[in-house]
Amino acid sequence: MSAIKADTGRAGIVLAGGRSTRFADGDKALAPLGGRPLLTRAVEAVSPVVDEVIVSCRADQRPAFESALAGESVSFVVDPIDGLGPVAGLRTALRETERLTAVVTACDLPLVPSAFLGHLLDRVEQSTTAGVVIRTGGRTQPFPTAVNVRAAAAAATEALDTGGNLRDVVESLAPVVIPERHVAATVGIERLLDVDTRADLARAEEILARGAPRGPADELPPGDGGMRPNSRRS
Repeated sequence: MSAIKADTGRAGIVLAGGRSTRFADGDKALAPLGGRPLLTRAVEAVSPVVDEVIVSCRADQRPAFESALAGESVSFVVDPIDGLGPVAGLRTALRETERLTAVVTACDLPLVPSAFLGHLLDRVEQSTTAGVVIRTGGRTQPFPTAVNVRAAAAAATEALDTGGNLRDVVESLAPVVIPERHVAATVGIERLLDVDTRADLARAEEILARGAPRGPADELPPGDGGMRPNSRRS
């Protein structure tokens, strides 16, 4: 296989290193939703629209995550210093890739359609800014988001130096903000459910059981967020 040419292509970053403090009984990343772990669903969502997938996790999580993702082509990154939080995890993942752009999601966002993640990447690649974020619940969200890799890595370093959080990282990129009405029409707010608690997981099961409302993001053709002709799975 030929070496990756720097600053080309797309990466998918799945943040999964949280402590699951609000999720009783175990690591939420491994909690089953419709028979598959949340982490597996997040990776399956991002894989079709990127050229590589990177999972950011803690060292103690990695063996179980490798087992859960045995059928997926992923790489893992672990922060050299434990306990610095998701901003450090994001920076480590961004520094690991040679790709130009990245879509960033989390293991607790298991219902986001692949095509919507691809749509975010399309938007950042067409933009003169270094990021694209969505707005829901009256505020911008730290993910899913699409970013320029080098700019976001620099922003994450600055946030670590100043005590900033993930929202500070993406907002420092002067991002394009996709308004809530567009998000609702394109993907459906239910598909952006953040599973933090067992109650959230039960809600996600209900959405799966009845079939999550489909929107245009489920049917975006290649070139507008769909499967990339040169993706790893083409």
